[in-house]
Amino acid sequence: MRYAKITERLQGLGSEKWAVHIEGKEREAKGEKLIFLSIGEPDAAVPEAIMDVAERQMRAGRTRYSNGRGEPQVLRALSAMYSKRTGRHVAPSQFLFLPGTQTALFVAFMGLIDIGDEVLLPDPYYATYEGVIAAAGGIPVPVRADPDRGFHLSPADLAKKITPRTRALLLNTPGNPTGTVFTADEIASIGALCRKHDLWIVSDEVYATLTYGNTVFVSPFDDAALEERTVVVSSVSKSHAMPGFRCGWIAASEEFCERVLPFSETMLFGSQPFLEDATAFALDNYFPEVEKMKVDYEKRARTLIAGLAGARTVSARMPEGGMFVMVDVRKTGLSGDDFARRLLAEEAVVTMPGESFGEGGAGHLRVALTVDETQIAEASKRIRRLAEQIG
Repeated sequence: MRYAKITERLQGLGSEKWAVHIEGKEREAKGEKLIFLSIGEPDAAVPEAIMDVAERQMRAGRTRYSNGRGEPQVLRALSAMYSKRTGRHVAPSQFLFLPGTQTALFVAFMGLIDIGDEVLLPDPYYATYEGVIAAAGGIPVPVRADPDRGFHLSPADLAKKITPRTRALLLNTPGNPTGTVFTADEIASIGALCRKHDLWIVSDEVYATLTYGNTVFVSPFDDAALEERTVVVSSVSKSHAMPGFRCGWIAASEEFCERVLPFSETMLFGSQPFLEDATAFALDNYFPEVEKMKVDYEKRARTLIAGLAGARTVSARMPEGGMFVMVDVRKTGLSGDDFARRLLAEEAVVTMPGESFGEGGAGHLRVALTVDETQIAEASKRIRRLAEQIG
């Protein structure tokens, strides 16, 4: 039988990247006790007040069809949040409500690129980025970010990769898997480069609220001069520990939203109103549980790094944001994939190989900070023990 070309473009860009995690789940199902540090799924509970709103609105009959753009109250909440953040009015018409950041990415690229267009992405990059670009017919062009510089992208290296076919840059800050948060100067330099070459910036900001120490989150969308060329994708999955709600959005120019709305409506004509109500409530209010979750992630990161401090062949540095730590295993002589597989087999710890996130992640593990400090400390001992046995 004959299939569409998109199925060929996406071969090898799906769940294969989660092979170590899948094997870990299979072992767990057979009774093995493992420490899972592989998936960025918050272990914190959804704030009770948000759950109450979702239940109340569902029982009140907010279970009918919605419109394709989003319910008025969630669009107003997004408008208020981004207007406060940017210091200028961002209208409700500048948003599309979608089921999660992944769907928002898919809609964005289907609306921005055509067959053969190139998209720059800092390498390492999130495991699904190649797929969303390829689905639209685009060509991912990785730009290596130096691990010894905290995976910060060099604008000069970015400039070298621009060709007449380059159409967009996919930026992720705070970064997954790296924990890198681009500085205001870096965003300004990147923005100037994109203006010079008339490039779109797709900015994945799902971890925007999770920064540590004195690190400040900066978005290209916050610069009025970059607003028209920036498409923000985000959600409440990480910020409010609500991954199963599948509640996300696009923030962009009014023109962009009008242009891509018909496409998003052909894919999914509206989300569940009671979940949109819960999202609006989440965005409009402060929750101590959310603040505690952020503090817990930072403590866990410091615990992991302290556990590896002084090791000869394995190391890690404090992330600037997000919910992951990149552990450097290059001195063991193993690839990240080989180390991760041995770590699972010999030490019962499940991580993600850095190679799942592009060539720039080679020789690293991505460790998710989604278990308590006791388990993080134990995992660091096991990682260090394996590294010392190898090296």
